[in-house]
Amino acid sequence: MAVTPVLLIHSGGFTSRQWRKLAEQLAQRYRVIAPDLLGYGAEPWPVGKPFDFRQDVAHLTALLDEPAHVVGHSYGGLLAMQVALAVPDRVRSLALYEPVAFGVLDEPSDADARASIAQLGAYTPDEHGVDEAWLAGFVDWWNGAGAWARLGDDTKRAFRDVGWKVSQEVASLTADRTDRQHYAAITVPTLLLGGEQTQQAERRVLDKLVTTLPSATLRVFPGLGHMGPITHAALVNAAIVEHIDRSDRYGDQPT
Repeated sequence: MAVTPVLLIHSGGFTSRQWRKLAEQLAQRYRVIAPDLLGYGAEPWPVGKPFDFRQDVAHLTALLDEPAHVVGHSYGGLLAMQVALAVPDRVRSLALYEPVAFGVLDEPSDADARASIAQLGAYTPDEHGVDEAWLAGFVDWWNGAGAWARLGDDTKRAFRDVGWKVSQEVASLTADRTDRQHYAAITVPTLLLGGEQTQQAERRVLDKLVTTLPSATLRVFPGLGHMGPITHAALVNAAIVEHIDRSDRYGDQPT
């Protein structure tokens, strides 16, 4: 009997280990595919070499040889949606925690949100290939002032190691203009997840997506922020597993 695959896509700055606990739960019933994105893990992306998120999309689509449930967080959520657009016949459902699909901020009233995103600016690496100020601004933008300073040394070191790649992801996804009309073509059951305390620009993305995707539902967790899948993994993972199980049982029926 064939086992349905589930593709887990980690967020920018992390690795596939982000989904370790979820993978362990799903492996009891599904074939789990949990790759490191390009530039993470054993093969870092060279500092100064350009990158576009579509390269990660191509990397991921090549891993799917049959229809799969796809899970993504933040940058991984955007990639999941782009995979669904690129190879719709290979995606059975989507579970997305705060996907950074900023292209849906496509109305004049979204100008303030887009301006907020643009505050990050350009990444200017030092002699070690690191732009500490940019990384601090990136982490603080998502998690509030002082968030970078509160990170442990190991976490900061990990961010420094992939800082250039993260900055290239951000630059390419903020320039992307995949709008609501394009995303409306995603008809598979989709669970949108978010934290009540997330960045307001991202909350607007979620509100737009839930009215754009034909088979989408939105669940917002009180007290959680953008890093909910890591800070409250058990809570978020339970919602994802429930969605995948239901989608697997009922196929194309909305959840």
